[in-house]
Amino acid sequence: MGFLGKTGLEVSNLCFGTLTMTPFQANLPISEGARLLDYAYQRGVNFFDTAEIYENYAYIREALKRMDRTKVVLSTKCYAYDEKTSEKSLKLALDGLKTDYIDLFMLHEQESPYTLKGHHEALETFLKFQEKGYIRAIGVSTHFIACAKAIRKYPEIQVIHPIFNQKGIGIQDGSIEEMSETLKNLHSEGIGIFSMKALGGGHLQRDAYQSLKWVMNQDYIDATAVGMQSIEEIDYNVDLFLHQKENQEAYEKIHKKKRKLIVADYCIGCGNCVRRCKQEAIEVVDGRARPNDRCILCGYCATVCPEFCIKVI
Repeated sequence: MGFLGKTGLEVSNLCFGTLTMTPFQANLPISEGARLLDYAYQRGVNFFDTAEIYENYAYIREALKRMDRTKVVLSTKCYAYDEKTSEKSLKLALDGLKTDYIDLFMLHEQESPYTLKGHHEALETFLKFQEKGYIRAIGVSTHFIACAKAIRKYPEIQVIHPIFNQKGIGIQDGSIEEMSETLKNLHSEGIGIFSMKALGGGHLQRDAYQSLKWVMNQDYIDATAVGMQSIEEIDYNVDLFLHQKENQEAYEKIHKKKRKLIVADYCIGCGNCVRRCKQEAIEVVDGRARPNDRCILCGYCATVCPEFCIKVI
């Protein structure tokens, strides 16, 4: 356990990324997803990350019935850009999670000084919510170094959730060395940092132990969000992050199955997924969407598919 920057939020250094259990990926029954969340909590994980776009508040709401809410840190993200959309997103989170407050409320997928400027009214509204006790801390998620550098101009922002792995996979505008230096500086200034995509969306899966340990060894990373959808994945990551040991039995069970993005035959080739993907990792070929080797398995393309034919499995 440690603190997330200067927010006062005490978190496990393993954060449960919950996108993997949603309709866009494993599509677990709510009872099964809640059971996994509670299992992780019983094993020492108190930090859970979601987002409005994931449409999975029901999983967490059910799991919270079995937890001590005062010991749980909930993080969610939204695309609010002004006062009205901020109020709507906060209400959706509070009602959907059946909680009186959100520990960490973030702007989702920020890119640059320009997107932050365009969302400044939302940040100011978040600050008002924080003063009223509905939010405990404010943050942003990003795949861009430019955004990480720009948050210094916004004192409301206390936490950053960046893509971060030893190969720099998914960073849109520079190298892992530049991202590392930027995050070090931010952390030294009191910004909380919890990273994502330590395995590069599966590209580093064969070297999972080394890749996860590399992130864990960066002392300016307060926590790391890892997507999990099975008991074996929870056991492997809890043992590694919280107990500093590799669970080889769990590893062998996990790696019998390789995750991938699939597109059903009934894809109509509308191109929504192409426009949504910031990784340029999917394209329409011969009238059907096809992923390429830049895919990081985020599943965001699936959220805009009108035919519901894209899924990460």
